[in-house]
Amino acid sequence: MHEKKILCGASSYDEIFYFNPDFDSVPDLVKEELQIMCVLFTADVGGILRLEFDEQGTLHFAVESREDDFFFDEIGSVLKIKQLQREKRDLLTSLETYYKVFERNKDILTGKDIGE
Repeated sequence: MHEKKILCGASSYDEIFYFNPDFDSVPDLVKEELQIMCVLFTADVGGILRLEFDEQGTLHFAVESREDDFFFDEIGSVLKIKQLQREKRDLLTSLETYYKVFERNKDILTGKDIGE
């Protein structure tokens, strides 16, 4: 079973943003846009937001909150995700395309034999 690969995330609890160094080749402007998007999301609804790729290369929004976080806006998080998916469609589609190309060519780029 394949694990999901985290692209980036933000936490309202620790007030941090994380960007996976495996994706350092993503342009800085895209990284900045992702940071703004994730941090504003967690500032607005609370909790933790992660952007994750599944094994097919589809980008998913994963949201979680602490059990004792009564300020987390679960309904707001669903609405905010739908808004971001609509407003950032081009960015999210481009990231999925980037990931699919990156993953397919990872063995070639690292010099590994694909037949192994």
